[in-house]
Amino acid sequence: MATTVRRMQDLTVEDHVIEVPLVWGDPADSRAIDVHAAVVSREGGEDLPFLTFLQGGPGGEAPAPFHAPAAPSWLDAALAHYRVVLLDQRGTGRSTPVSDSLLERMPSAEVAEYLTHLRADSIVRDAEAMREHLGAATWSTLGQSFGGFTTLAYLSTDAGSLADVFITGGLSAIGRHPDDVYALCYDKMRVMTERYYRRFPAHRDAMRRLVDLADAGRIVLPTGEVVSRSRIRSIGSLLGGDNGWQTLWSLLEHDPGTNAFRYDLAGALPFGGRNPLYYVFHESSYADGFATDWSAERTEPDDYREDVTLFTGEHVRREWARTVPAFQPWAEVVDLLATHAWPAIYDAERIAASGARGAAAIYVNDVYVPLEFSLETAALMPGVQTWITSEHEHSGLRTGEVLPRLIELAQHRRVR
Repeated sequence: MATTVRRMQDLTVEDHVIEVPLVWGDPADSRAIDVHAAVVSREGGEDLPFLTFLQGGPGGEAPAPFHAPAAPSWLDAALAHYRVVLLDQRGTGRSTPVSDSLLERMPSAEVAEYLTHLRADSIVRDAEAMREHLGAATWSTLGQSFGGFTTLAYLSTDAGSLADVFITGGLSAIGRHPDDVYALCYDKMRVMTERYYRRFPAHRDAMRRLVDLADAGRIVLPTGEVVSRSRIRSIGSLLGGDNGWQTLWSLLEHDPGTNAFRYDLAGALPFGGRNPLYYVFHESSYADGFATDWSAERTEPDDYREDVTLFTGEHVRREWARTVPAFQPWAEVVDLLATHAWPAIYDAERIAASGARGAAAIYVNDVYVPLEFSLETAALMPGVQTWITSEHEHSGLRTGEVLPRLIELAQHRRVR
């Protein structure tokens, strides 16, 4: 275990690194990893309770501990009530990160097996070890997207460790097949696509031209990627953010033959190579007791095959392991993970009996975590006040308005 303290502007940041088992619950497996967390406090807030941030992803590390705009816009609001624990989830940041070097050290089958131990249930065990290391009897959590999924796993096993839970765009479907989730996400993307083209009708032809260029192999990114049809359509993932439509608009206004377009497109495409887990591990986040078998690809509706202008969102494709240079080294691994029989990760009965309290933002137009399934899950937690809103998209936490609203809702419920 190691701890260091540093000052960042007017913030105190304590870096904690602990060693934990790679495989929790198996004493015969001696493999270990590091887990890192930065505990951030403002002057005078050294004795406040802890709020642990569970990042989206999977594959994203915790944000840097600065004030906005360099830091997440919600951090200042959180620091008014809490010491904030920025936990690098296992495999990310400074928590024994997964990178291409892993493929150089072991064969694909061993890499795939290693990755099966990076799910939300293991992240919960890491969080519990960090909580105990910090000497906290309980703490609260803020789960964004996949971080909300992790919160549900937390409530399935260790609800007694949680004071308040705050969830933003992260009330995952429980007990449903990944096919149900991805099929509904196609429906959501269809609605958002048509809404976008109603505002900018000329862009439908612009998108059709881009697909033609992609089919001809004429869109080549600075990374060397020859952009495929399915990749160019995945820029629809931008519509999952509050202001993502502006980036999409800019791309469709550009001349695709320019450097500006190629570089901007490279930055806008989802599932980049910086965090390989986001692509390699993505479908497992919806695998609550099922193998995924490339669910997003299999559930593509007929109209998506016929109308090339329909955008896709977080729908990963098997072909990207052949066409995207950053993913090519992972081709065998992703195929192995697609056939892995993932155990169930949520326990609906224990969640319902957890007595969970707090607040959750559910986004009506969420193209990644569908409203309908979020409402089903929310019904299991009557003590968690829901804010159902069309004011924000999936990225609403980044606006800085969402967390203060959730804290207010949680406090109001307690005093009633």
